[in-house]
Amino acid sequence: MHGVLVKEWTEFENLTLEECPSPALKSGELRIKTQAAGVSFATSLVVSGRYQRKPPLPFVPGTEVSGIVTEVADGATRFKSGDRVCCVLDWGGLAEEAVANEVNTFHIPDSLDFSRAICFTNSYGTSYAALVWPHLLRLQKGETLLVHGAAGGVGMAATEIAKILGAKVIATAGSAEKLAVAQEHGADHVINYREEKFREHVLDITGGVGANAIYDPVGGDVFAESLRCIAPEGRIMPVGFAGGTIQQIPANILLVKNITVCGLNMGYYVGWSPDDVRHKYAGRLREMMAQLFEWFGEGHLKPIISHTFVLSDFQKAMITVLGRKSIGRVALVMDEEARQLSR
Repeated sequence: MHGVLVKEWTEFENLTLEECPSPALKSGELRIKTQAAGVSFATSLVVSGRYQRKPPLPFVPGTEVSGIVTEVADGATRFKSGDRVCCVLDWGGLAEEAVANEVNTFHIPDSLDFSRAICFTNSYGTSYAALVWPHLLRLQKGETLLVHGAAGGVGMAATEIAKILGAKVIATAGSAEKLAVAQEHGADHVINYREEKFREHVLDITGGVGANAIYDPVGGDVFAESLRCIAPEGRIMPVGFAGGTIQQIPANILLVKNITVCGLNMGYYVGWSPDDVRHKYAGRLREMMAQLFEWFGEGHLKPIISHTFVLSDFQKAMITVLGRKSIGRVALVMDEEARQLSR
């Protein structure tokens, strides 16, 4: 099979498409004919060895795929050949086929095309956990959520889920086009954080109180300014550091305003930690995915894949991601069927 092979820690631009051995199938695993695979900023960190988790060399990067089950190993009972699925991988997504642990694999609705299916396990899954699970932002009806990077994968997902939960959403993004997309997906108010400080606008919108919860995949100065427009007893979550700077959190501000800072490593729940707990949380994740697909079927969730590329153009896909040219997600599609379904 063809795939992107990482033989040593390097920058993504140095990788090439190569003939790779077909991955072996172990008990409890599924072989999947890949139809679409996600490309993200985190993927670039993994191949360079800068991510918190390092796969054993050599490896094929990529942690989110959708496709068709072609082989089922002993110990896997929930799927059969021909099933349409999406899954979270330890690695191995940027190739023509992948091997997934059954516990990290989910049936996808017939109405959901393969390209958009890659949005659910990571982007929508992360945002759902952040907003719904009780130990995190626990967003309530009537509260105000401030979402940064609202036209990106997790930001768009957070906006849509917050509206389902009955919250008011203030969205920030870096261009008029992205702000328009945020509004289309439910944002009540939008702010261009590249052109103006958002703090004053948030305080004005909330009558001087501030946002009850803040969802921040940007980090750096954006996180620092967010602390200055959060309501007393508010909650704030750093989701990533797309801005390139890892923020330092001043404890005095937390103390004065009774603020809760919560973190979410979604990888912990899918087995990306030294103590592999994916089976412990399997029920919680299946319940989450079932709810997300139900909301999709009802028309509440509208994932966007703004750019699709064939596997051989994987470098162009990453350039699009790193250049912040995308809205929603960027996907690699593997054959003519997937290309026709992409939209």
